[in-house]
Amino acid sequence: MKTQEFIESGILEAHLLGLTNQEEQTQVRQMVESDQMLEEYVVELEAGINQYFEKESVAPPEAVREVVRLRSTRDKKARQEFSNAENPDRQYLDVEVNDTHIKVHKFWRPAFIAVFILSKIFLIAGLYYYFKTVSQEEELQRLKLQVEQTK
Repeated sequence: MKTQEFIESGILEAHLLGLTNQEEQTQVRQMVESDQMLEEYVVELEAGINQYFEKESVAPPEAVREVVRLRSTRDKKARQEFSNAENPDRQYLDVEVNDTHIKVHKFWRPAFIAVFILSKIFLIAGLYYYFKTVSQEEELQRLKLQVEQTK
């Protein structure tokens, strides 16, 4: 088969996309190894296919990404467990975080509650003394007015 006929047959594109059978794959490899021009054409064709797929690619939805991520982590865990089973002398700690909440030391919660309660106590005390001084100033004004009226 001549080089031009081989290029026009579309077998190179099918080979690069992985759509050929074993016989066609060996035929393509032999032709590419024997012809330098055909090898350059295959390299250009592969670059063009890669460029096309990169340009036309669409990002998957977030839900699909999450499913793929979960599958890959599950597969990694299965491989790790398999490798751990092969090497029983190795010991690993399996650390897994399932929730997204931030965890802090257990003494921070009572400390936060104590600070909150103390702030409320100081707020009440501040308001009490504020209103007490306002009422005392009013009483002082009233008494001054009474003293002036009696003179």
